[in-house]
Amino acid sequence: MSTGFDRDREEFARGARAIVVYPDLGGSSRDADARLEETAGLAAAIGVDVVDRQAVRVRSPRAATLIGSGQVEQLGILGRQEDASLFVFDAALSPIQQRNLETALEAKVIDRTGLILEIFGERAATAEGRLQVELAHLDYQAGRLVRSWTHLERQRGGFGFLGGPGETQIEADRRLIRDRMARLRRELDQVTRTRGLHRERRQRAPWPVIALVGYTNAGKSTLFNRLTGAHVMAEDLLFATLDPTLRQISLPGIDKAILSDTVGFVSELPTQLVAAFKATLEEVVSADLLIHVRDVAHPDTLAQKADVEAVLAELGVSETTPRIEVWNKVDLIEQDAGEEMLSEAARRDDVVAMSALRGEGVDTLVRLLSNRLTEGHQRYSIALDIGDGASAAWLHQHGEVLHQSVDADQAMYEVRMSPKDYERFAERTGGIDDAS
Repeated sequence: MSTGFDRDREEFARGARAIVVYPDLGGSSRDADARLEETAGLAAAIGVDVVDRQAVRVRSPRAATLIGSGQVEQLGILGRQEDASLFVFDAALSPIQQRNLETALEAKVIDRTGLILEIFGERAATAEGRLQVELAHLDYQAGRLVRSWTHLERQRGGFGFLGGPGETQIEADRRLIRDRMARLRRELDQVTRTRGLHRERRQRAPWPVIALVGYTNAGKSTLFNRLTGAHVMAEDLLFATLDPTLRQISLPGIDKAILSDTVGFVSELPTQLVAAFKATLEEVVSADLLIHVRDVAHPDTLAQKADVEAVLAELGVSETTPRIEVWNKVDLIEQDAGEEMLSEAARRDDVVAMSALRGEGVDTLVRLLSNRLTEGHQRYSIALDIGDGASAAWLHQHGEVLHQSVDADQAMYEVRMSPKDYERFAERTGGIDDAS
């Protein structure tokens, strides 16, 4: 099905000269310059050439254009001076506002939601990711048919006995979108079931799952590569990683854990994307431990933290889920502030200050992860037949062998492991000769 969004994408050429506009509505905790920088980065992520940035103070939002008529006129003059074919508004525009601004500015206009959807549409690499993005796009475009579908004034001929003007093009297109969205949801339901089966198998193993979460470009993928030795795309680029990646890692006292790298969050993340990506982000919901990676060198780091927590709450992540904060990019902070931050992190048992790029603080994080995941572990004394190598290997794999010795025909082990693993070992061996 050819959609209005497809036609929009043809107009949305890479290299388009664009002006980024931040309508400052007041009451925001964010720095206007940082917000413009972020939006310019989002635009650059899909190859748009940002030629200017403008923060526009909005005292009273206008229903027709959001910003005032004088401000629209000034932007139009600037657009002609810069030969800009695109305006990126860092705000949520209604379909009517978007249409009116395009008419007044004589250029294409895209809002924050549309921009993020463009990025996701370009970056989704897997079949699942493409399904999720297409569903989000269709949901977003369904309310904007009047703006972007230029052929909608036409009507299709009537069918049946009464004849008449028939079904208008816009009604037909809306019906086609609804049908396509229904098919996509069915396919994503199957993805959700498949992920659920994989998750159940992991839980039966059971291996602890650690999920990396954080604002986009906070350094999650760099940390993921550092911990796993993988080569996941990690660039100084917003939304460099979209599709989730899982790898196994070893920690002190834990032979195997699953580390999951997820899509980065962003302020005002489109609700369509949160809904579409729930199947992917269920890895976060079911995780045993969350690592919240923060870019502490960013001027809006506290606001970014609040945005991440808001998305986690929307996904249904419990506040009781254990989590660790990684204060990343401390190497980019001025020396005095950096030393103060390192001192504060050292006083807390839920924070690690580090530079994932340089590797500073990684050992501290690994120890903290191990301590968190083994908090409920207990010490057991176990006696095995000296020839029972399989059971001995199981103890080494699933617990931390603190001491071992040989007494006649028995091997004695001092092992620290979770009560759950101890029960699994008992079921496996048909009863344990507990030396204690």
